[in-house]
Amino acid sequence: MDISSIATYDWPEEWPELLPFLLKLVSDQNNSNGVHGALRCLALVSGDLDDKEVPTLVPVLFPCLHAIVSSPQSYDKYMRGKALSIYYSCISVLGAMSGVYKTEITTLVTPVLKVWMNQFSLILEHPVQREDPDDWSLRMEVLKCLNQFVQNFPFLIESELMSIMRPLWHTFESSLQVYLRSSIQGAEDSYDGRYDSDGEEKSLDTFVIQLFEFLSTIVSSRRLAKVIASNVRELVYQTVAFLQVTEQQIHTWSMDVNQFVADEDEGSYSCRMSGILLLEEVVNTFGREGINAVVDAAGKRFQESQDEKTAGSPAWWRIREAALFALASLADELVESEDLRTDPANLAKFIEQLIMEDTGIGYHECPFLYARIFTAVAKFSTVINPGILEHLLNAAVRAINMDVPPTVKVGACRALLQLLPDMKRSVILPQIMNLFSSLTDLLHQASDETLILVLETLQQAIKAGHEASSSIESIISPVILNVWVAHVSDPFLSIDVIDVLEAIKNSPGCLHPLTSRILPFIGPILNKPHQQPEGLASGSLDLLTMLLKGAPGDIVKTSYDFCFEAVIRIILHSEDHSELQNATECLAAFISSGRQELLTWSGDPGLTMRSLLDAASRLLNPDLECSGSLFAGKYILQLILHLPSEMAPHVQDLVAALVRRMQSADISGFRSSLLLIFARLVHMSFPNVDQFINLLVSVPADGHENSFAYVMTEWTKQQGEIQGAYQIKVTSSALALLLSTKHSEFAKVNVPGNPIQSNGGITTRSKARSAPEQWSIIPLPMKILALLADTLIEIQEQVVGCEDEDSEWEEVHEGDVEADKDLLRSTGASQSSKPTYNQLAAMARTFENQDDDDGDDDLHVTDPLNEINLASYLADFLLKFSSGDRSLFDNLCQGLTQAQRNVIQTVLNR
Repeated sequence: MDISSIATYDWPEEWPELLPFLLKLVSDQNNSNGVHGALRCLALVSGDLDDKEVPTLVPVLFPCLHAIVSSPQSYDKYMRGKALSIYYSCISVLGAMSGVYKTEITTLVTPVLKVWMNQFSLILEHPVQREDPDDWSLRMEVLKCLNQFVQNFPFLIESELMSIMRPLWHTFESSLQVYLRSSIQGAEDSYDGRYDSDGEEKSLDTFVIQLFEFLSTIVSSRRLAKVIASNVRELVYQTVAFLQVTEQQIHTWSMDVNQFVADEDEGSYSCRMSGILLLEEVVNTFGREGINAVVDAAGKRFQESQDEKTAGSPAWWRIREAALFALASLADELVESEDLRTDPANLAKFIEQLIMEDTGIGYHECPFLYARIFTAVAKFSTVINPGILEHLLNAAVRAINMDVPPTVKVGACRALLQLLPDMKRSVILPQIMNLFSSLTDLLHQASDETLILVLETLQQAIKAGHEASSSIESIISPVILNVWVAHVSDPFLSIDVIDVLEAIKNSPGCLHPLTSRILPFIGPILNKPHQQPEGLASGSLDLLTMLLKGAPGDIVKTSYDFCFEAVIRIILHSEDHSELQNATECLAAFISSGRQELLTWSGDPGLTMRSLLDAASRLLNPDLECSGSLFAGKYILQLILHLPSEMAPHVQDLVAALVRRMQSADISGFRSSLLLIFARLVHMSFPNVDQFINLLVSVPADGHENSFAYVMTEWTKQQGEIQGAYQIKVTSSALALLLSTKHSEFAKVNVPGNPIQSNGGITTRSKARSAPEQWSIIPLPMKILALLADTLIEIQEQVVGCEDEDSEWEEVHEGDVEADKDLLRSTGASQSSKPTYNQLAAMARTFENQDDDDGDDDLHVTDPLNEINLASYLADFLLKFSSGDRSLFDNLCQGLTQAQRNVIQTVLNR
């Protein structure tokens, strides 16, 4: 460890003799301790190898490593595994280089490929050993190496892969038997959660996950999937067995239901989830054949569980739960498949049989199976008979109200989450009061992940109950507010609680009683924020913002009377960044909801306006840390949108303050939010945009000729990073307006264009330090035109759904060509690289309809610019701009990429 730590900094420049010394030790078979130490050291050092060292190292190192791996009589599995881990590190670097140096890497790898494949086959051929973590680790290193070959050298490994499939299948089948005994039955040691002396996990689970990952890589490769095509059904059938609940999971989940919820998350790391990922790849690659394989495997496993149940096996439920888990995880693919051998009605009948078979068993008898039944119902709710759905909805409501294992309640909540939004009112209303009561009681018992689930379920119940919610608001709201106070410092939980309160707010008859409950509570908190427990003042601001958004005038006025001055004081005086952020958002909501009327409520409009300007001044103070000012752009946007005449006299001061704040900002996203203000001011200056440019020129900016030069340099850097449909519309259209002026100041400004390509190879830390990224410098008008073209290209890509294909150096087969043509036809694209104008119109519609995830839709919806059809707007601009001065336009186009010129030409040819 000491040697490798020093090597990270000193090798190879300051310690060139280290590697020859280690290689000499590795090749000395008479010194086993020397080999052992050198391998461990090389394994640590190999993680820092780059494209300079590896090609020169391979001819010397690989024979030494192969000699160790191929000598089980001389070296134990641990040492052979270490040798393979070094080989893996080198292959990974070569794989990263392969895109640039295909010929050189091919020449380097090809001569040794076959001997290594033979060695891999020998290791995988033998059955997996029980309670032998060194055996599992050795195989895992083999699988990692093979995975690298499949990912980066498919053209080389294709001919060798068939020979390795039989040994791989032996490993797969024998590992299942070991896994059943060790992990699922708990009869043998699976070494779960244990590590070797180098910190590497040595559990059976880790090996099986690597096995699934390698199989998934093969299946996902169009070129290589054919080697497994004839065994797809058997692969799926065996994989379902791996999905069974393990003995350790039963113990853990029974003791901690929060862990059950966390492990059920799709992003969790486990054999079950890795197995599902493999099944998803099978379905994606093999289509109808893959889907039918999953359905058939589930049917067979279901029948096996029936046989086990009849025979009296206490574990009969496990394989049935695994089959349901597989089906539920692939529900979207199964339901949407048009190629399924059985029509949707038969699929529904099959799922209903699996579900209804066990609904008669007791909740306590098989709690994990019952939980899975509930979640499966949720996944297949669109195809299951309404009568069965109603039956299971009632069962879920009962389960939440009964003394049953917590895992069953979790399953019931998941079922209700899915069923409630689409269930008929006539079915829900008879149950709703009981459900409200049960979920409210469950809030007192839940914690962490389960509390989030219960809150989400309660939110759906309130939405489904609609008018019924008003009769229980007085009972639910105090409980929810208590939960909020208890968890106000937890950002995730507090957001979920506020979502529940928002659902209550939006229910008929609930807004005013909820407001009268919340405002007297949070008013005193906001008036004395320093005296509150951590997070309470900040959370109260969030709560107030929720009330204000979309609220009628009387609610906004009441909120103003209770809290407005306190919110202003927090912005002017608080040093707490969370309070500042939330107060800024709250003030933006006040302006968005109150508008001009807000100025009159104090009796002195001028005083209120001064308060708003003072708040803006504090937020734009360069001495205030960026984190505290993070939402200043959102607030100022509301000021100029809703109080334009009041803001007009202050525009020059505002511009100067924005420039100073941007120059002091170290958060890129914050600078982008302030750029949006400049973009909106450009629109507000229309048709006198040149006067706004003159204003920018008149304002100084440190380190630049003037504010125009600074703002445009920063804007053109940031434009590609700006997020959100509204933000992209405003900034892109503003750039078009600026360019259309052809102002003389444009000729004086040059900005970064495109990154200058390095000499090739992968970028190591030393390279990055010695040669930071460099950019070309181009005229500002050329950069703006390039950015507008990029915007059209981005809209185009959102429609076509371009996805990078496997980075496989392969000849395109005739069948693949036809498949690509079909894809083009299906998207309405021509078979050239240029989209038609009709396609651009379709792109615009897609862009308009996409979800804007910035959470500020209600603040932007009142801005007329939100209605811009961006593709059409830019197309009209390009036509006018090009016809106005064709020689200038053609000159600017010379500096664009081919893709940018193509999309512009499409517009001009309409």
